[in-house]
Amino acid sequence: MQGFSDFVANTSDILWNTILLVLLCGTGIWFTFTMKFVQIRRFKIGWNKIFGGIFKKSEKATKEDGMSSFQAVATAIAAQVGTGNIVGAATALAAGGPGAIFWMWVAAFFGMATIYAEAMMAQKYKTTIEGQVTGGPVYYIRAAFKGTLGKFLAATFAVLIILALGFTGSGVQANSISGAFKSAFGIAPIVTGIILAVLAYLVFAGGIGRIASVTEKLVPFMAIIYIAGTVVVLIMNAGMIPKAFHDIFVGAFSPQAITGGVLGVTIQKAMRYGVARGLFSNEAGMGSTPHAHAVAKVDHPADQGSVAVVSVFIDTFVILTLTALVVITSGLIRQDGSLTGIDLSAGAFAKTLGGFGNVFVAVCLFFFAFSTIVGWYFFAEQNVKYLFGVKASKVYAIIVCAVIILFSAMKVELVWNLADLFNGLMVIPNLIALLALSGTVWSVNRDYDKYLKTKK
Repeated sequence: MQGFSDFVANTSDILWNTILLVLLCGTGIWFTFTMKFVQIRRFKIGWNKIFGGIFKKSEKATKEDGMSSFQAVATAIAAQVGTGNIVGAATALAAGGPGAIFWMWVAAFFGMATIYAEAMMAQKYKTTIEGQVTGGPVYYIRAAFKGTLGKFLAATFAVLIILALGFTGSGVQANSISGAFKSAFGIAPIVTGIILAVLAYLVFAGGIGRIASVTEKLVPFMAIIYIAGTVVVLIMNAGMIPKAFHDIFVGAFSPQAITGGVLGVTIQKAMRYGVARGLFSNEAGMGSTPHAHAVAKVDHPADQGSVAVVSVFIDTFVILTLTALVVITSGLIRQDGSLTGIDLSAGAFAKTLGGFGNVFVAVCLFFFAFSTIVGWYFFAEQNVKYLFGVKASKVYAIIVCAVIILFSAMKVELVWNLADLFNGLMVIPNLIALLALSGTVWSVNRDYDKYLKTKK
């Protein structure tokens, strides 16, 4: 098992240290400049569409109609706001130092342009299978590359996302929840895993309607509770906030000035963990959230692109940043690396909130990670249907639940390394297709400019 774990970690490092850093950031920069900083220009539109929909009664989601725009973005945010925002941030800080957070911000800013393109293309090329609305990268990959190449790349992506989200991804979420519950309540990981699996199956069995209903109610609630808790901690640690921002910016370009060189953190290492954990958190460019955006009922494909931009902002610049500030201001980033992952996050809250800190993190992590399991199941399920047909989704649901139980008790490092590896691999066919469809992306975006003028 150790040999396998080392192989996974080394392969993941090869991907993330060069290939994906260039591909992810390069694609984001490409769409940012070719669409004149679309993530800034469309931000207000997306913001109004999201928060204008919170207090409106959503139309009931059906197999034939898909989801409302708000339900779709709630499902996307449910998937984005997970362990990456609590555990991933702490892991990035422990491995890459405070400077990793700066590179998370950079990757997220450019990633907002990428996810805008992803959501638009998912909307444009969505389809209906056996009366059910569906869509995602497999469809725009085949639009970008005709014939055998398109089929091969689409099938490759489908297999990778099933492994990345349905299996290792759900495993990461379950592993983090079980670890938090063991620390806070002394519950055996296997028991937590069984409870999670049962709850997950109840949601999976309800199909797109139940998934949409659960996420649109759960996401606003869990986000408000967590943000309120982090704000309380930061108010109590207010004197350390300026130093935290100092460490983030200085650590991005001179890590040794912050760590003293003891951790062996370099600029490249800060970038590697910042971008990797940032992607795991906001999923921009990964090809996952387009599955939710594809089934939204909107007037124009770029409407959903605009709300996708805001979902990355909420995930990274709000929730993930608040977690990072709590951890940094706690002073618990050990130079010997003795604390990492959930232990570092929980310890940071516990240092300020006492025993309630562990409980708070465990409860928030449960809601965050469970919503992500639900969202990721939905994304991966669309690809199961693409490869094997609608009926195969029932078998897939059972397998995912079994994986949740199994991974709850697995070694943390192996789970995260597997997630990094498969997340990285699925990025490649997705971004290659998006770049090949650049002309279509620009065309739909220009058409949206005309559409907005007619709405005034």
